[in-house]
Amino acid sequence: MNNELSRDPGVDQTETSVKSVNTSERSSRGSIFAHAADPANALTLTGLFCALLGLYFAAQGVFAAAIIALLWATFFDWFDGPVARRTKGRSDDLRALGGQLDSLVDIVSGGVGPAILLLSVGAFNPWFIPGAFAIVAAGVLRLSYFNVFGLEDDTSYLGLPIDHNVIFLSIVFLLEGQIGGTEFAIVLYVATVLIAILSIAPFRMPKLVGYWYFVFTGFVVTLTGVYGWRLWTGMS
Repeated sequence: MNNELSRDPGVDQTETSVKSVNTSERSSRGSIFAHAADPANALTLTGLFCALLGLYFAAQGVFAAAIIALLWATFFDWFDGPVARRTKGRSDDLRALGGQLDSLVDIVSGGVGPAILLLSVGAFNPWFIPGAFAIVAAGVLRLSYFNVFGLEDDTSYLGLPIDHNVIFLSIVFLLEGQIGGTEFAIVLYVATVLIAILSIAPFRMPKLVGYWYFVFTGFVVTLTGVYGWRLWTGMS
């Protein structure tokens, strides 16, 4: 069959044309690794590194360190967008790639991170798997929806943005050590499921811009100090 196709002049010409176009397109894209040099993408990948640290510390049961790492992963997620908008000469392809990269990293930091935190707090008991699945599934669904439909309007999202997951859970984790371990595990389970529901609920969440970046920066720095103190006093 392949030999017969190769003797068809029409097929040869089409294949040659397609190959020529594809080769030309590929040569203008640059290497995959080269896209990491883009300032916004580099910031996104820094957030991914922080998210990975968060997963590591969560699995180890060092929750204060896990929260700090996930907070900074969220911080870099907040600021890669403004950096991208201020970077001159970004092509449409680079913007599209940056958007996909941002979504994939969001799943790690805002979906898998909270899921591992919940499982670890629950001593990886199978009863905690549904809650962990709920937060990851809700994150995947809402990001898929956002990637297709975007904002509801210029100022609001549909449902709770995934980067808010860590913000709310970092507040819930302030209760760790203040109440019993079993009680805290139940509170965290309920909070995680509620966040998952809010992620896909049909309500409009305002897009936080402008001075909110300063508010969020202060929030991250403050909670980094709080959880850093917990780490310090726990090791002393």
